[in-house]
Formats: sequence, structure tokens, C-alpha cells
Amino acid sequence: MINEMEIKKQICEIGKRIYNRNMVAANDGNISVKISDNEFLCTPTGVSKGFMTPEYICKVDRDGNVIQANKGFKPSSEIKMHMRVYQKRPDVGAVVHAHPTFATAFAIAGIPLTQPIMPEAVISLGCVPIAEYGTPSTMEIPDNLEKYLPYFDAVLLENHGALSWSTDLLAAYHKMESLEFYAELLYKSKMLGGPKEFDKENIKKLYEIRRKFGMPGKHPANVCLNKGEDNCHNCGGSCGDYANMPGYEYNFGCDCNSTSSNSNIDEAAIAEIVKRVISQMKN
Repeated sequence: MINEMEIKKQICEIGKRIYNRNMVAANDGNISVKISDNEFLCTPTGVSKGFMTPEYICKVDRDGNVIQANKGFKPSSEIKMHMRVYQKRPDVGAVVHAHPTFATAFAIAGIPLTQPIMPEAVISLGCVPIAEYGTPSTMEIPDNLEKYLPYFDAVLLENHGALSWSTDLLAAYHKMESLEFYAELLYKSKMLGGPKEFDKENIKKLYEIRRKFGMPGKHPANVCLNKGEDNCHNCGGSCGDYANMPGYEYNFGCDCNSTSSNSNIDEAAIAEIVKRVISQMKN
């Protein structure tokens, strides 16, 4: 039996984390958690995510209709975006939307996060494309987001922010945190003359480690559907219209259609994986 109060407390805690880490300002951002096939807890609209308490949290159905909300609170106006993720990705248990500074800067500049510069990012995050701009609170955002959902676990939202999702709330938050850290390092390395990227062979090793350890989530591990290179980290920085590419409906021999339930791969395990990969690269 799911303890809804504990989940509400966790949502408030994650809200404080994204606020304290400058991933949101004022009343920005929203969080949701799936508690059953037709019940979802979500943050309300018009409140700071850094100052929430459990009574702020609303409950909605799969269509975003209110099941329960205390007086003075109503679900986030961006709930449509969250519901589209749950609809298209049954493996997802939580969604986090924020405006992390560096990641959002890349979204505003129109630059997807596709350069392979860190083992951790390649293994646990994958490529992060840009979903085309949509007017907030309308169906434009979920409609533009949909084609990326079968292949990725996070996206940049053009001129808006970022969205991440995973098996549970902590994992979805960690995706957002990893995305922002990756974006910050990529930005700073560009200021120092440009990052040194992994070559194709080392990227393949990283993808193989991801498969071997059954990492949850989905991202293209063998081909870039946009550019036809060996993998999505060599697409020339322009991962694009995946839904219109030939073979969109097929499994390209990667982990895109994985339904692994191994959602508790912790940070220590990832660190050990990365340590082994780096050791192999040096040999």
C-alpha cells in the first residue's frame, strides 16, 4: 500500500532541492509522481517549490482532472506535459520540470546536449535533445515532446527549461541534477577552448557497460536516427526529428525498448561502473 503522505513529503523535499540549487526561481517548475494507473500526485500552480508542505500537493487522474486538492491550491498548469510522459512511457514513475541555469541556457541557444565528455553522462543520462518550443500550459508542449519519449530520459525544452523522468522521484530528480551538471561542464569546457570528446570506440564501451548493468531508462545506444552515425553521441550536435526518421518504430539493437525493472542502481554502483570504464580506456 502506497503511503501518500510519505510521497507528498518527498515531493516537498525534492522541491526544496531544486529551489536551493537554483534550478527554479520564484514559482517556476513542477513535480509529479504516479501512485496508480489513474492517480498522480503533483505540485500546485503559483507556489514556490522551495516552501511547500504536504497539504500543498494535489491529486489528479490520468487526464489531469482534480481528484483532491485543498482549498486555495490547484494542479500545475503544466500537468498536461507530465501526463503525456506517463501515457507514452509506462515504465515512468515520476517527472520533474525545472529551469536549471546552464541547461536552460543551452535550450535557449538551441544547442542539444549530445557531446560525449563524461562517462557518467553517457552511461546514466544519454543524449539530451531539444523539444521544439510550445506555449506553456497548452497542448503544444506535450505534442512537441511526444516524439522524443520512446528514446530519451530527459529533454531540453526550447526557450523554456528542462524535463526529466524515471522510475521514481529520486531517480527523476537525479536525471535533472546530472543534466545540469553535464551542461555546466560542457559550457565551461567550451570557454577553455572546447571539450575533448570520447571517440567512437570508447563510447561503444560505455554503452556496453550500460547494457550489461541493466540501467533503467531508454536512449539510443547504437545509432543516431537523425544523422546515421554509429551512435547518438556522434550526431554532430543536431539530434532532430526522430519521429520522421525511417525505422522510428523499430528497435535498433539498443536498449531503447528495455523494460528493465532494475530501478535501484545507486550512485555507488554507477561510480564503480565508471571507474572500470576509465580503467579500460587507459589500457
